[in-house]
Amino acid sequence: MRSDNVKKGMQQAPHRSLFNALGFTEEEMQKPMIGIVSSYNEIVPGHMNLDKIVNAVKLGVAEAGGVPVVFPAIAVCDGIAMGHVGMKYSLVTRDLIADSTECMAFAHQFDALVMVPNCDKNVPGLLMAAARINIPTVFVSGGPMLAGHVRGQKRSLSSMFEAVGANAAGTMTEEDVREFEEKVCPTCGSCSGMYTANSMNCLTEALGMGLKGNGTIPAVYSERIKLAKHAGMAVMEMLKRDIRPRDIMTKDAILNALTVDMALGCSTNSMLHLPAIAHEVGFDFDIAFANEISEKTPNLCHLAPAGPTYMEDLNEAGGVSAVMKELADLGLLHTDCITVTGKTVAENIKDAVNKNPEVIRPVDNPYSKTGGLAVLKGNLAPDGSVVKRSAVVEEMMVHEGPARVFECEEDAIAAIKGGRIAAGDVVVIRYEGPKGGPGMREMLNPTSAIAGMGLGSSVALITDGRFSGASRGASIGHVSPEAAVGGPIALVEEGDIISIDIPALKLEVKVSDEELARRKADWKEREPKVTTGYLARYREMVTSGNRGAILETPRK
Repeated sequence: MRSDNVKKGMQQAPHRSLFNALGFTEEEMQKPMIGIVSSYNEIVPGHMNLDKIVNAVKLGVAEAGGVPVVFPAIAVCDGIAMGHVGMKYSLVTRDLIADSTECMAFAHQFDALVMVPNCDKNVPGLLMAAARINIPTVFVSGGPMLAGHVRGQKRSLSSMFEAVGANAAGTMTEEDVREFEEKVCPTCGSCSGMYTANSMNCLTEALGMGLKGNGTIPAVYSERIKLAKHAGMAVMEMLKRDIRPRDIMTKDAILNALTVDMALGCSTNSMLHLPAIAHEVGFDFDIAFANEISEKTPNLCHLAPAGPTYMEDLNEAGGVSAVMKELADLGLLHTDCITVTGKTVAENIKDAVNKNPEVIRPVDNPYSKTGGLAVLKGNLAPDGSVVKRSAVVEEMMVHEGPARVFECEEDAIAAIKGGRIAAGDVVVIRYEGPKGGPGMREMLNPTSAIAGMGLGSSVALITDGRFSGASRGASIGHVSPEAAVGGPIALVEEGDIISIDIPALKLEVKVSDEELARRKADWKEREPKVTTGYLARYREMVTSGNRGAILETPRK
């Protein structure tokens, strides 16, 4: 056993004295030591129930003959961090989570791991760590929140942010906003639409790293506790068979996840996280590669914010396995990939049934013949940009309008709420990229303000920052290269005509090459916004959005 490095032999006598201090029995010292990475905390609604998930995992591990040992991972609630300096500290935690979990696993020589994540950066961070550590690992998330109900309609966090915009527009009273406030988030769990957390938990299942139901079983269901017990048992079977994350997270598995991503209409953040996970297993790809997959993958789901259905509806309809069965029947998946069940994708989904063709459209009746995400390139984004195509209204799929340029999120929000943005405008928010932020803030507040002001079908937003999975409309993020490194988005001037053509995968500023070259010659790098602490170190190491904002050691 790997843990023998800290348990067996004379040289390990001091180690055993410390295990004695932990209360380990002689019998436990003979068994595999299974690390359970608990992301439990009392500030993230999606994590407040993880203590119960962890306890269930412990029971499963112990029942299957292992010794469960819990250690923590951090997690940020993006909703609470939104709209202030806190959002600079969201994306950056992904790499902190991966790094700290790597440290704990190697320092203590665990034989296997069970990861218990739930919200946004916590999931990809632990998937990255799993790839690095490469010991048998199973994921079990905390599960999604149930949708809220306001005036007879299902609602979620995205409707809450849009309610604030409607109040600014004078179309919703403060009392109405208060009703939304009290009802849209009724339970623990990751927010109830196909936002980033639920996207990544579903893609964990598609990758083969989580058991059936990992992405969709609601947080408050007893079935989630059963799933956690089975995850604890599954990791012991993986240990016995020596099935490791890099056996599962192969290039073909990454391609499966990208395909499921397109079918589900996942958050644009998946185009940051999947490349980062792929990088850890040695599969670096240009994000434009996703267009090849999107071109042949039908979009089968319109969950909030793209449509009126929620994670609980997807779960009842058959969950991720039912979506994968639809895709496999078209020959779009690599079904021979091994998974944490010890079985192949084909074996896992063979009995899956689509129980609600309104929630999961059959492949012969999709919402669209192409996938939910698109990567746009052009002279404004030579290295790419990302849009959630499935959440864009038809009239904004092709659009031209004058640039309204803002150097930060706060200035843009003030202009939107102040009535200074008109139908047809293209809002450009720059210097919010991985380096420029630093930290690549989410722009849910401005996109929600645009929707709340009644401009969602006539105004686009372009940024080198990113979007919440709750954002909808013509919201184009991850523009690369970013402004902070002199990318073309830094050269856009007020009134320049921006051309968006999502079907043609184009994002252009209608300015001549000569003029852009002149502007580039005059451009000067800005002083960093942050010069101390972790963000300063992060700024020096982070790459652009098109590479998943991965960290690289600066070359001397």
